[in-house]
Amino acid sequence: MNHISPIVETVAGIEPFAIHVPERDLTDLRARLSRVRLPEPETVPDATQGMELRRLEALLDAWRTHDWRAKEARWNAIPHYRAYLDGLGIAFWHVRSPEPRAMPLLLTHGWPGSVLEFEDVLGPLTDPVAHGGSAADAFHVVVPALPGFGFSDRPREQGWHPGRTAEAWAELMTVLGYERFGAHGGDWGAQVSTELARLVPERVTGLHLTMPLASPLPEDRISPDPAEQRALDRRDLHLMDGYGFGMLMSTRPQTLGYSLLDSPAGLAAWLGEKFAAYADNRPQARSRMSVSKQLDTIALYWLTGTGASTARWYWEAMRWVPRSAEEENARPVTVPTACSLFPADPWPTARRWAERRYLDLRSWRELDRGGHFPGLEQPDLLVSELRHAFRDLRSPAAYNTTQGIL
Repeated sequence: MNHISPIVETVAGIEPFAIHVPERDLTDLRARLSRVRLPEPETVPDATQGMELRRLEALLDAWRTHDWRAKEARWNAIPHYRAYLDGLGIAFWHVRSPEPRAMPLLLTHGWPGSVLEFEDVLGPLTDPVAHGGSAADAFHVVVPALPGFGFSDRPREQGWHPGRTAEAWAELMTVLGYERFGAHGGDWGAQVSTELARLVPERVTGLHLTMPLASPLPEDRISPDPAEQRALDRRDLHLMDGYGFGMLMSTRPQTLGYSLLDSPAGLAAWLGEKFAAYADNRPQARSRMSVSKQLDTIALYWLTGTGASTARWYWEAMRWVPRSAEEENARPVTVPTACSLFPADPWPTARRWAERRYLDLRSWRELDRGGHFPGLEQPDLLVSELRHAFRDLRSPAAYNTTQGIL
């Protein structure tokens, strides 16, 4: 993938940032992987007790030959920076399009994801002509790492929740020179992007979500249509049988963090289980959620020492997010919104629920394949959805095409 070379220039505290993990950290990781201590196999023939032993063993075997230095070289070819926002260092990719009328677009990831969710979409989004597309669909792309994730700083104080993060993202786009921009997110990225659209609606040209944040009202359970009933059933199953990790991280992240920082096997199981559970694993889906892609993210969490800080995000966020559909709907979004729904996502939303919160819902597209991490599983499909979502919002008055200073 070809990337635009960064302009090596310091602007308002923004500095180019090269990734280089000390060799001693890689040596320590190899030593730990050589002496992992694993439990006996699960007593069930499936994943109902968690990640199966055979799957974890295969993941650890692959990790032992994972070439981090080669990945560093690949990622360092992407323009990477750090900025200080509200007292915290935030790492981000900023890839400028060669097209002069490109639209600024802010992409936000979630957990257990990272900026790596968007690695495979950078080229097609910023240089569509080189990837068989139209220059009219070009974006300038900004991809920040959430506080406590990747190479962003780990907060040392309370208060870094999605709302404060949205304020920091708005400031980042200001510093970069983008007065107006589009925003995209899934998982916690959907929460941050939604709040950003509420916070500065005059600046957000449009909002694209793969996990719209709209819950059913009590009366929606009385007479749902078949599609709504399926969404209710899947959400209920996820809360009952699949969300234990969220309850733990939102209540005792520090306790969990000791294990995630000390055991690569524990970290691999904690993250790897979700990559498998939330992916569209049907053969016809042709998912690109490979072991290699999973390991890139798992190794990133390990080598940045962010197992505890990323878990702590849940503690912060769950004390900030709305507690009910009524509270959600009291925080309406007025900017043009497009939603792309992937069938294997564990947290589905019905259009009727979404229309109550996203008051200018322009597009609602239900895809036939893909899961919770479309940038990893179906990057081509995500690119297509982003192009479609913003195509009608590209009028000259919508944003200043000459913006962008880095």
